[in-house]
Amino acid sequence: MSRFDDQQQKIRTESGFIAALDQSGGSTPKALALYGINSDAWTDEDGMYRVVHEMRSRIITSPAFTGKRLIGAILFENTMDRDIAGKPTADYLWEVKNVAPFLKVDKGLEDEKDGVQLMKPMPQLDALLKKAVSKHIFGTKMRSVIKQANPAGVAAVVKQQFEVAKQIIAAGLMPIVEPEVDIKCPDKLRAEQLLKAAILDELNKLGSTQSVMLKLTLPEQDNFYRELAQHPRVLKVVALSGGYSLAESNARLSRNNGVVASFSRALAEGLSAQQSDAEFNAKLDGTVESIYQASRT
Repeated sequence: MSRFDDQQQKIRTESGFIAALDQSGGSTPKALALYGINSDAWTDEDGMYRVVHEMRSRIITSPAFTGKRLIGAILFENTMDRDIAGKPTADYLWEVKNVAPFLKVDKGLEDEKDGVQLMKPMPQLDALLKKAVSKHIFGTKMRSVIKQANPAGVAAVVKQQFEVAKQIIAAGLMPIVEPEVDIKCPDKLRAEQLLKAAILDELNKLGSTQSVMLKLTLPEQDNFYRELAQHPRVLKVVALSGGYSLAESNARLSRNNGVVASFSRALAEGLSAQQSDAEFNAKLDGTVESIYQASRT
C-alpha cells in the first residue's frame, strides 16, 4: 500500500487521537504565553516562529508522543516547512513517530455575518495543496466558526467547507472539515441541530470515492454526532476542545462513542518551557493518556 493508504487505514481503524499543533500567527503569542514564554523572547515574526517550532518540536520528540496513542498531528504551514531532528516535520511524524501529518490550510476568518464567520478567500490554495503533497502531508484542516443558531449562516458555513473539501480531495489529500460551534453560542444545541442536518445533506451528495473527516465541537447531547461518525463518506469524526478545560473536554468526549479528540489548548495544558525534560515528558504523558482513554470510548 502507499503511504496515503497506510495512513488512511491507521486513522480508520485505530482509537488514538489527533494533536492540533497548528496555532497560526494570531494565536501563537497566546499559546507561547501559556507555555511560559513571553513576547520579549523574539523581535520579529521569524523569531516568534522559531520559538514556537522549538515548543512543537519538544512535544513531538517527547517519548509520550507516538503512534501508539496518536493517529495524527495538525501542523501550521511554517511548521511543515521546518525540520525536526534533521527530517522534514511531516516525514519525522510518520517515519519516526507513526503519526499521520495534516496541514492547516485556511487563512483565517471573515468578519461575522448571519451569526457565523466564514473562511477568508484562499486564492493560493491549489499551490499550497501541491506543496503539501510534495511534503508528504496526508490531509488538511480548515476552520469556520458558528456563533449563533442562524439557519442561513450555518448553511453558508457548511456549503463553503464542502466546496473547499472537494478541491482538497481532487488534489489527493484528506480534508478535515471544521465548522466549529462556539461554546459560548447562546443556543448551542439548536446550532448543532442545524449543523448536523446541513452536513448530512452535503455528505449524501459526495461521490463514492470521496471521503472527508469532520472536526466538531463537543456537543450538548451525548452521541449527537453518531450518525455522522457512521456515515460511509466519513473517515473519522474528531472533536475540538473549543476552550473547555482538559478535564471537561475529556469528560464530554468519553460520553461520545466513536469520536476521538483533536485537542490543541487542552493538549498543551500544564506544559511549560521552565519544566525539566523529565517533568515535561511526565506531564505530557499523563495528558496524552487521559485524552487517549477518553477517545477510546
